Amino acid sequence: MLSRRLLRIKVLKALYAHLKSESTNMITSEKTLMSSIDKAYDLYAQMLTLIVELARYAEQRQELARQKKLPTHEDLNPNRRFVDNAVVRLIENSDSVNDFMAKRKLSWSQAPELVKTLYATLSERDYFKAYMTAPETSFRDDLKLVQRFYTEELENCEMLEEVLEEQSIMWNDDLGFALLLVLRTLSNVRKSTKEIRLLPEFKNEDDPAFARTLFEKSLIGYNENLKTVESFTRNWDSDRIAFMDNLIMATAIAELVTFPSIPVKVTLDEYIEISKYYSTAGSGMFINGVLDKVVEQFSADGRIRKSGTGLI
Repeated sequence: MLSRRLLRIKVLKALYAHLKSESTNMITSEKTLMSSIDKAYDLYAQMLTLIVELARYAEQRQELARQKKLPTHEDLNPNRRFVDNAVVRLIENSDSVNDFMAKRKLSWSQAPELVKTLYATLSERDYFKAYMTAPETSFRDDLKLVQRFYTEELENCEMLEEVLEEQSIMWNDDLGFALLLVLRTLSNVRKSTKEIRLLPEFKNEDDPAFARTLFEKSLIGYNENLKTVESFTRNWDSDRIAFMDNLIMATAIAELVTFPSIPVKVTLDEYIEISKYYSTAGSGMFINGVLDKVVEQFSADGRIRKSGTGLI
């Protein structure tokens, strides 16, 4: 399930692109936003199947070795532990995963060098060698190997990032979120599991509505919310305030006044955290200070109304 944080980031990026391009077509920009959210979910499915590609490559290497004119004993009797890994096989044979991949036209067929490189890297890891040479292994060992691959080999892999960028510009910065979903999927796998199923794209139907509404309200109220920010930053040189800082604060204000069920603290914490990755080094503290003042004034004016207990 895609997190609300990812949805907020997607909204901010869509707003940034819309405002910087000086577009006047909100509907087109909103469609692009929702497409980018769907593509983030695609990446989750794509990444889940990557380990399968490595196992297939390993099996192809073994088959080529058998076909040598003078195969060795090892060539004729290869170690198939990784190829036959039970968790890899569960992913490979999952109808729901395969159907989704086919429907969305996703595959690793255009990235053979990536698969080859990742397999070569994995083969040299001590944890992989220990797995392959252990006297015996269990389903838990199979699962642990796959989890370690996704935990340790991919997030900082430059070659993977380059391949993903070539496949979709919408996957920029989405890899970490996709890997988190893969690991969450694997955490639910047991020896009794008959088929691995993809997590749903959204927790509930409120999530896509949240993204659309946040985008619309942020864009429609952008100039007004920017004036609010400016009223609390008069002592700052406006040229020194990053555009992204203003955008983050204006979007946070839109969320504060639009969604009565989202606690103020949640909204503030989310945008302050996002600012650490998408703006300047000191943005978090600056944005926190400004938004605290906004919340104080808007609460007093009745512009922030939260339903339920403990939401302020």
